[in-house]
Amino acid sequence: MAIFLTEASKVIVQGMTGSEGTKHTTRMLASGTNVVGGVNPRKAGTSASFPQGEGTVDVPVFGSVTEAIEATGADVSVIFVPPAHTKGAVIEAVDAGIPLVVIITEGVPVADTAEFFAYAQDKGVRLIGPNCPGLISPGKSNVGIIPADITGPGRVGLVSKSGTLTYQMMYELRDFGFSSAVGIGGDPIIGTTHIDALAAFEADPDTDVIVMIGEIGGDAEERAAEFIKAHVTKPVVGYVAGFTAPEGKTMGHAGAIVSGSSGTAQAKKEALEAAGVKVGKTPSETAALARELLSA
Repeated sequence: MAIFLTEASKVIVQGMTGSEGTKHTTRMLASGTNVVGGVNPRKAGTSASFPQGEGTVDVPVFGSVTEAIEATGADVSVIFVPPAHTKGAVIEAVDAGIPLVVIITEGVPVADTAEFFAYAQDKGVRLIGPNCPGLISPGKSNVGIIPADITGPGRVGLVSKSGTLTYQMMYELRDFGFSSAVGIGGDPIIGTTHIDALAAFEADPDTDVIVMIGEIGGDAEERAAEFIKAHVTKPVVGYVAGFTAPEGKTMGHAGAIVSGSSGTAQAKKEALEAAGVKVGKTPSETAALARELLSA
């Protein structure tokens, strides 16, 4: 089993024929993802060819998400469109009734995200992102930009705000493998949260240990700690990026702003440890803590 994404998932790509969409659709196909279509109103009725091994794979292009679903039975959409068009693409996918929308685009205006997030919630559609690397269930399906060859299937579940730290943790624990890894993004408003992923991993019989990567700013990690204390029985290992960040300065991700002691790495570490989470001071130390649990 895996969370949110399985080998049965049928994926469409909004923005498939653009440069980023083309590059990452090629990668997703190579990793075994069942990409069943793309969406581009100007190229509806055509197909796009992607190099795979010695030959190519042709993927049909549809004029709308609704057309793509009707023709293919797609149940996941991944969005590679510019920030100015992201809101429209998400709302189109939500209106079409697709249950999972993965938004890779960074630089989406927060007001747009707030609007389409509320809209998706009302319609019961799960969003992952924006400004995220997507998610992968190794050996089954890969939606987004996470490299598929870092690791294979295993018993670790990973949820992370940071794309690069997602890749590093997968590499550090590659000999154990992952049930799923979910990059939720670091914007101030995101669709799927740490808590959503923790609940899914808790319910997943193929996940034995959960690794949670957060970062300074906001209170998402503190809220996740409360949820872990109340609802998670599986061992959780954590890392909070930004221990050396100066107070009051906006760092990298749009959500990472620290004010006084609120949102600091130390405050988040203490909240997680109070919930029974083992927290590493570096990614490698965090991986070592997970390794101890997996080897026990």
